[in-house]
Amino acid sequence: MSKPKIMVLLGSTRQNRMGEKILGWVKDQLVDNSEAEFEFVDLRDWKLDYYNEPTGASYIETYTDPKAKEWSEKVAQFDGYLLLTPEYNHGYPAVLKNALDLTYRSWNNKPVGFVSWGVAMGARAVEQLRLVAIELQMAPIREGVHIAAFSGGVDENGRPTDDHIKKFQRMVKQLLWWTHALIAARAQK
Repeated sequence: MSKPKIMVLLGSTRQNRMGEKILGWVKDQLVDNSEAEFEFVDLRDWKLDYYNEPTGASYIETYTDPKAKEWSEKVAQFDGYLLLTPEYNHGYPAVLKNALDLTYRSWNNKPVGFVSWGVAMGARAVEQLRLVAIELQMAPIREGVHIAAFSGGVDENGRPTDDHIKKFQRMVKQLLWWTHALIAARAQK
């Protein structure tokens, strides 16, 4: 049996973003994990146009936007997802919402976990993302890592403190459990 593939998606594209430090920390946590293949995807590298298809994503048979088609095919390659998101104004970035909206079937019946940061540890962004994930027929897992980015939740280099490591390990364990369970369930369709 091949290893499941997990997309680790950095959901912010702005300059001077803290997300690069968080992504570096996440990579450090996953470097020795041999239970899955982790691919790190940065939305900054995709430069996706905003959703402009003539129908809703759940009805698309053929994309009119080649980049959206490419994105949909990329998302479909994975068995599970780990979304990294800051909190902007009690929500998550528009570029992340657009990336989620551009495809529908590619996300279906797969688990998703969250690492968030911000003034309220990104909890309000994740709360909203969980609702979007359910609508995309994803399985949002309970465990998450929420980082108080501006009030003691990071070290002097802007990286999460050691207190987050155990929580991250529990989250990844839960994400992989759901990934295996849903791979088996999708195989029985």
